[in-house]
Amino acid sequence: MSKRPILLSNVRIIDPSRNLDEVGAILTDADGRIVAAGRDALNQGAPEGADIRNCTGLVAAPGLVDAQVYVGEPGAEHRETIASAGRAAAAGGVTSFIMMPETDPVIDDIALVEYVKKTARDQSIVNIHPAAALTKGLRGEEMTEIGLLQAAGAVAFTSGRKGLHDSQLLRRTMTYSREFDAVIAIEPRDKYLGANGVMNEGLFASWLGLSGIPKEAEIIPLERDLRLAALTGAKYHAAKISVPESAEAISVARGRGANVTSAISINNLSLNENDIGEYRTFFKLTPPLRSEDDRVAMVDALAKGTIDIIVSSHDPQDVDTKRLPFADAEDGAIGLETLLAAALRLYHSDRVPLMRLIDAMSTRPAQIFGLDAGTLKPGAAADIVLIDLDEPWLVTKDVLVSRSKNTPFEDARFSGRAIATYVAGAQVYSL
Repeated sequence: MSKRPILLSNVRIIDPSRNLDEVGAILTDADGRIVAAGRDALNQGAPEGADIRNCTGLVAAPGLVDAQVYVGEPGAEHRETIASAGRAAAAGGVTSFIMMPETDPVIDDIALVEYVKKTARDQSIVNIHPAAALTKGLRGEEMTEIGLLQAAGAVAFTSGRKGLHDSQLLRRTMTYSREFDAVIAIEPRDKYLGANGVMNEGLFASWLGLSGIPKEAEIIPLERDLRLAALTGAKYHAAKISVPESAEAISVARGRGANVTSAISINNLSLNENDIGEYRTFFKLTPPLRSEDDRVAMVDALAKGTIDIIVSSHDPQDVDTKRLPFADAEDGAIGLETLLAAALRLYHSDRVPLMRLIDAMSTRPAQIFGLDAGTLKPGAAADIVLIDLDEPWLVTKDVLVSRSKNTPFEDARFSGRAIATYVAGAQVYSL
């Protein structure tokens, strides 16, 4: 990986951290930091030995920051390792991601946080930040050592896929986390409502003969969480929402002064329940794919900023867990490599401006979780993605870098993808 100074010339620069959208150049130094990025960057002059690239027709943006990635290591390396997840991320233009604690063992103590950080430092070509479990073993019974875990490098605390059902425990963890300015990230999910459901509750589920998950299974626990966040003053992040009533609840909570943010999976922005077709298990996801009306409403909420960020919800599963009857198959799909391309569909259809898309996938997640990322301002780490907005490509198993191939976008045709990815000034991916 080269660490020479880099000059990317004649490139359209989109940097939401500075509300910048202009054609210019990006210059980095030999330490992997941004020297200049913008229309006037060429005035700096290219240093001797710089790697110069003419980027006419391309977009340069801060490297993407994915705030929800599941990795198999430790415990399920056959699905994904830290190294393979890093390669998949780079191929998708993702330069930093937050790794979920649902491993075996669960990331709930300092040694495991340090293991993830060291392994990522040694083996990953992108930046990986561990999230720690909010409760020991993710059992929802006893709070973890939030302060010590944060000091060790955990950037968020989460209940993972399960949600947290004990309201008193959640209140205590929120109160405690406030002292450390820590982010509490919860997927709102009712333990009992729709517990046996496997897809969105509605007419299509009835046609397929499958049990449904009602919207209320998300809305009710979310409204509880928002009330507790307001009560405690904690930083609360709704890790994945999928219905417009949830976005409305978040907007109301913000109006009352609660410190809350939210995310949506790219799957819920790009797909709907009809894509399940004839029991296609790659579309069995959490939250479930909702109706087309819900999807459209969530795209609008993203465009307006009610929903802060987009996540890939990268969740590798193997053949043994996916090639089953729909109701028995595991939830989840890989997404690091298709996050950008799927999001660009919203840009090409004129539903979401490109600046807002990059903000939702780079600048805003970096801000929420306090990461040194998401900006091209001078002095920042040179984490950059070069994008061809119109590059046509077909998603096939042989082009996917991830160890697992459970993508809902199999055989999908996309326009736009990452052409090159730089982490700290070193090129880690090139098409």
